[in-house]
Amino acid sequence: MKKSFYQIDQKQLAEDLQTNLKQGLAVQEAKQRFEKNGANTLTAKKKKSLFAKFVDQFKDLMIGILLAAAFVAALTGEQTDALFILAIVIINAIFGVFQESKSENAIDALKKMATPKATVIRGGQPEQVPATDLVVGDLVSLEAGDIVPADLRLVDVANLRVEEAALTGESVPVEKTDKTLTEDKLPLGDQDNLAFMNAHVVYGRALGIVVATGMQTEVGKIAGALQGQDETKTPLQENLKSLSKVLTYLILAIAALTFVIGYFTQNMPIIDLILTAISLAVAAIPEGLPAIVTITLALGTARMAKKAALVRKLPAVETLGSTDIIGSDKTGTLTQNKMTVEKVVLNGQVVDLAEENPFDSAHLSKPAAILGDIMTLNNDSQLTAEGLVGDPTETALIDFNEKYRPDRLEALRGQERLQEIPFDSERKLMTTIYEAGDAYQVTVKGAPDSILARVDSVLENGEVRPFTKEDLAHYQTVNGQLADQALRVLAFAEKSLKTLPQEAKSDEMETGLTLVGFVAMIDPERPEVKDSVAQAKAAGIRPMMITGDHPQTAAAIADRLRILDKNDDREKTVMTGAALDELSDDVFDKRVEDVKVYARVAPAHKVRIVQAWQKKGKVVAMTGDGVNDAPALKAADIGVAMGITGTEVSKEAADMVLADDNFSTIVSAVKEGRKVFANIQKALQYLLASNLAEVIAIFMMTLLGWEVLAPVMILWINLVTDTMPAIALGLEPAQKNIMQQKPRGKTANFLSGGVGPAILWQGILQAVIVLSVYGFALAFPDHSGTALIHGDALTMAFMTLGLMQMFNAVNVKSVYQSQLNASTFKNHFFNGALLFSLIAMMAVVVIEPLNPIFHVTNLDPYQWFIVIGASIAIIVIVELVKWVQRTFFNRG
Repeated sequence: MKKSFYQIDQKQLAEDLQTNLKQGLAVQEAKQRFEKNGANTLTAKKKKSLFAKFVDQFKDLMIGILLAAAFVAALTGEQTDALFILAIVIINAIFGVFQESKSENAIDALKKMATPKATVIRGGQPEQVPATDLVVGDLVSLEAGDIVPADLRLVDVANLRVEEAALTGESVPVEKTDKTLTEDKLPLGDQDNLAFMNAHVVYGRALGIVVATGMQTEVGKIAGALQGQDETKTPLQENLKSLSKVLTYLILAIAALTFVIGYFTQNMPIIDLILTAISLAVAAIPEGLPAIVTITLALGTARMAKKAALVRKLPAVETLGSTDIIGSDKTGTLTQNKMTVEKVVLNGQVVDLAEENPFDSAHLSKPAAILGDIMTLNNDSQLTAEGLVGDPTETALIDFNEKYRPDRLEALRGQERLQEIPFDSERKLMTTIYEAGDAYQVTVKGAPDSILARVDSVLENGEVRPFTKEDLAHYQTVNGQLADQALRVLAFAEKSLKTLPQEAKSDEMETGLTLVGFVAMIDPERPEVKDSVAQAKAAGIRPMMITGDHPQTAAAIADRLRILDKNDDREKTVMTGAALDELSDDVFDKRVEDVKVYARVAPAHKVRIVQAWQKKGKVVAMTGDGVNDAPALKAADIGVAMGITGTEVSKEAADMVLADDNFSTIVSAVKEGRKVFANIQKALQYLLASNLAEVIAIFMMTLLGWEVLAPVMILWINLVTDTMPAIALGLEPAQKNIMQQKPRGKTANFLSGGVGPAILWQGILQAVIVLSVYGFALAFPDHSGTALIHGDALTMAFMTLGLMQMFNAVNVKSVYQSQLNASTFKNHFFNGALLFSLIAMMAVVVIEPLNPIFHVTNLDPYQWFIVIGASIAIIVIVELVKWVQRTFFNRG
């Protein structure tokens, strides 16, 4: 079996890669390898051209039927009808392309423009080169603050610690070694002699040989796997696809039936039957629906962008609204990805900094001051132009002093360190020596067990006294209690020397110490996340934590965020990746509903978790920022990546990017998604009820032998009524209780929640009113002369159908609730759109030069009275039906 890089000793590795452990590659050899293997970059998925995006917009089934209708209309000489249909289809396509391109540009803007540099040794000489120029075999130098430029096998390490959260999910920096490891199949987080591309060096220095570049790195392997993964269809796409099929079958059936009836019972000419079939197709297809859906989604994305949520794919907005499960990474998403001191132990007691300032307490201020001094002096973090750089644990200690006593911190920063004993993993201690008046102060920090074994006195109430067995037991208990809360505990001690030793040695400097206190820290939860989790739960959404961190740490944060409830059985609700590996798919499918926290998981685990929920018909959202999150982001129904701390791989895999990395933005996005779905439902009810009325009216006109509404009439009605009023419905505010409703899930569709029945009875009602007006006009004509009778009747039917649809837009704002209240007209865009559409609809009759184009006649006041009265009747009748539904059937 081929050995992994971490299992190969340095000498053998140098031979295998034909490089030198001291000199690196020769300059010419590096150049040749670069020309042969290419740049050290990740290959991005090729973006579609504008033309390809435009063509994609025409793949919808309803769009195909409309294009066919336009073609037939053009062949039969109805050029105006053909042009109208084409115009609507093209406008819809342009909207789709515009939004897709706009979203891609927003994501691109998040990418870092500068190419990171790397220090490489070639021919024995160090030089700075772009990281993209590195090749396998290069010898690279790493220092604190560097970004690891490629996958490296470390060959010379000096106290190196690397933060790998983006790849492994481990929030605490990993201590690295240059020793050869012998174990088989070590997970990435335990391959301690390797440094991976995009990781951050937080402490120490090292030399490493490049063993993989570009797509061959661990980051690149994940990126490559993502590009071959299929896109997940969103509920919106599935709903529209199903709706298109149903409408297609209905259109074909109705057109065929009308053709048979017209040909065999009415003896209609073939050309008239063809035109009638086109009218039916135009009437049945909500040609404005794709555009309305696109516009409504685009308006949703615009609102979300203002709240720092950038949507890459329009349907993702609506998908958020149907989310059942949110699987979230811990580090940087639920937490701040920044170690913070939360508690200190002084005088043997635990002080919670959220409740008490130790520097303000009379009996704590002196030991607190000494502890603060040691935290500052025994610290290797550095203040640079970019901010504080160093190990997150040490930067947390500086942040503590910056918060409570910035003046003292500034004074201590200029103090010269005389000697030190660096930290190492065997002692688990770090010691520094400073001048203190006539003496020298020795400061020691490290693991509590290591410190407690080396102290013989303790600082208590400002006085030093002997350290007893009872003290040892007490401090060990306190350490255990803090560790149980997943807090990282450091102990601090000191002693005074009269003379400075020539060389600081552990057995002399790190014995006979005085214990000053403990510091307990953690990567804390984001302050706003707890409320967001509560809101998600109230909305029926299940938040889960999926992390590479330790189970104890993960469970502690989940407790604090209330992802875990007080009564939860931890054995059932917390699962590790190792435990997950032991479960078959069938067993895990049964267990998945119990688990709320997953710890120590790998990318494959995350995908498996997502897919297990999807098998149960749940809509799964996955949030994250690391490379390790990307496969699950791709597999989820909607992937949400972090824009600031997120890697480019995770952003490319996601459907939505949070520009502010704020978990609360997800909750806002869910609310927006629910509102978008509700508004699309309103628009759909409005459009389909109108189209159903048109189909029934045309069918009955054919059956009765009346003159049928021309295709241009139907198109004008649809153009006027299906655009601005329908778009305005997309701007309706969210219902007050929208985040107290349960997720609708994958099984719900646009016709659920009473929308389907409402479309049927409101469509039939509109058709009955239109036919009644037509019949009344034929029976009681006001104009004299036979030639105008049918023209006036058809015009009145045409106007009634158009105006009534607009008034019905008021009704569809709620399936069951009354709209006879002031809040109905709070949407000012809707009010304006309705008024504009009413004027545009009436204009084709009032403005006589337009009459011939639309096959209409000019109406007199009496006829207008009939038309307007019949149109407004739709509001009165629908309100009455809603009242009956609420009163006698307990609806709404």
